[in-house]
Amino acid sequence: MTLKDITNAQRAEVLTQALPYIKKYYNKIVVVKYGGNAMTDESLKAQVMEDIVLLSLVGVKVVLVHGGGPDITEMLQKVGKESRFVDGLRVTDKESMDIVQMVLAGKVNKTLVNYLEVRGGKAMGISGMDGHMIDASMKDDRLGYVGKINAVNVEPIVDLLQSGYIPVVSTVGCDWAGNAFNINADTVAAQIAGALKAECLIAMTDIAGILRDKNDINTLIPSLTVSQAAQLFKEGVIEGGMVPKVDCCVDAVLRGVKKVFIMDGRIPHSILVEMLTDEGAGTMVTGDDYDENEGA
Repeated sequence: MTLKDITNAQRAEVLTQALPYIKKYYNKIVVVKYGGNAMTDESLKAQVMEDIVLLSLVGVKVVLVHGGGPDITEMLQKVGKESRFVDGLRVTDKESMDIVQMVLAGKVNKTLVNYLEVRGGKAMGISGMDGHMIDASMKDDRLGYVGKINAVNVEPIVDLLQSGYIPVVSTVGCDWAGNAFNINADTVAAQIAGALKAECLIAMTDIAGILRDKNDINTLIPSLTVSQAAQLFKEGVIEGGMVPKVDCCVDAVLRGVKKVFIMDGRIPHSILVEMLTDEGAGTMVTGDDYDENEGA
């Protein structure tokens, strides 16, 4: 079925069904972490931006936090620099950091702002260096200019939200000596969401969510608490590349975010499916005392 096959009555019914969910999120802060392979498909990128604009227009305060690993790798290749990773983090020397800053705070950030603007959104791009929003220091000597977060100042984001903008945040931080640092986007999104006491954090990735069997999509775990997540770590169900992602989800919940969704960013309109329907589109992580009817 295509949009042309849907009658006006059916369209009205869809909007009516979404109303309780819109009411639940109205005037609430939602942080969307967007990065990785979900950013490489232009058609999917356009749909994600449309979803964010729609949410903004119905009164949801959306903050978009983005990475840009594929773009960074491509630019490094163009200048003849090889990308090397340790524990999933890109080793970043001084020259590479200049490129990271250029790509993340420049090309990727402004491209996303433009995508939102041409679709009717009101967006403003900033980096973690603006207003010293992300105070960072070197995480590990082996990694070079890869940063750990010392403090997050969300005042610039709050100011933009109050002015009606969608803040688009690139994950570059800095120290008081003027050094810039490349910071993992999941980590930044979790700490920003926590500092904002966001209603939810949506972590877009390239898998369906947390799977009990990583090779079987039918074993998707639709929801779990922080304690249940800890048990899955012990059982080895959460392993490999999912470990830092789930760690960040748990961190966000412990910092005060009500719920965190891990979802497949390759699925069209997955944000709207998760937020505005009963169906859901990934795994929801909550605190042990989470009440799904609270605030409904």
